[in-house]
Amino acid sequence: MKEKLATITGAATAIAMVTLAAFTAAPASAGTALVMKTRFAAHFDLAQGQMPENIALEPNGTAYVTFAASRQVAAVTPAGKTRVLATMPAPADGGVHTPVLGFALTTGIARAHDGTLYFLYASGTEDLTGLWRLRQGGTPHRIAALPANGLPNGLALDERRGLLYIADSVLGTIFTVPAAGGEPVTWSSAAELAPTGFLGANGLKIHDCALWVTNLDKGTLLRIPFRPGNRPGPVQTKATNLAGIDDFAFTGNGDEILAALNAPNTVVRVRGNGAVSTVLTAADGLQNPTSVALRRGTAYVPSAAYTTATDPNLLLAPVTHNR
Repeated sequence: MKEKLATITGAATAIAMVTLAAFTAAPASAGTALVMKTRFAAHFDLAQGQMPENIALEPNGTAYVTFAASRQVAAVTPAGKTRVLATMPAPADGGVHTPVLGFALTTGIARAHDGTLYFLYASGTEDLTGLWRLRQGGTPHRIAALPANGLPNGLALDERRGLLYIADSVLGTIFTVPAAGGEPVTWSSAAELAPTGFLGANGLKIHDCALWVTNLDKGTLLRIPFRPGNRPGPVQTKATNLAGIDDFAFTGNGDEILAALNAPNTVVRVRGNGAVSTVLTAADGLQNPTSVALRRGTAYVPSAAYTTATDPNLLLAPVTHNR
């Protein structure tokens, strides 16, 4: 237990390095709030390292989450019951060589239509760092090795192309890997993806013939259009001043998104024109939100409690499109 608590303390210390500016630079209000009354779907065990980092949804409302510090993938049922599906092996060195953070962690997760889960594991070691696949009722298998000196973080699945896109927050690079597995290929290492001291390219989503990505250090939302041959087009900056931005989800209203700002402890709405408004705060139950998913008019927001160290949870909030 002492070792577990030490790992959690290290995680909180590392995430706190997001910078003081990220805590203070909350976006100004612009328009009507998008999210209304909230409720908790589940509370997680901080002492066991159950810090939800990323989320993917089942059509029936089951949420699949990665628990960063416990190196796990878990399912949260609509009734709020949590079941651990897989626990990743700890690296021989305990994860101390994981870049920037110094502890091994599970990060991005994506779900295919047949229920197969893909997720990322960053361990700082060549034998474990990479893209992993978990089929229903099965055990996880690594299908692509990724650089051990990086931090694979954001993950997006394009089933039409049979590709997964992976954002490395330390290397400032987006890789592609075939859904069947194989060697990673650098898709983009544009300067806009690079970190400036902590973590760069982070959340990933495919939308409107483009790959959208956040940069946590720079506080930006970026759009990279797909060009013929699946080549990346020039990077377009769609929104700025989003200090501490992690992962996000499109609301279904054009290019509008809901984004988790980790250190500022808020969820914001970013309109297609870049206007930003705060829609959820700590008063609603946020504890360092890490990502957002949407299903049938409900936003699912995992909070990892990296620095609040109080109540890692999964929050649900109905979504409207008020103007």
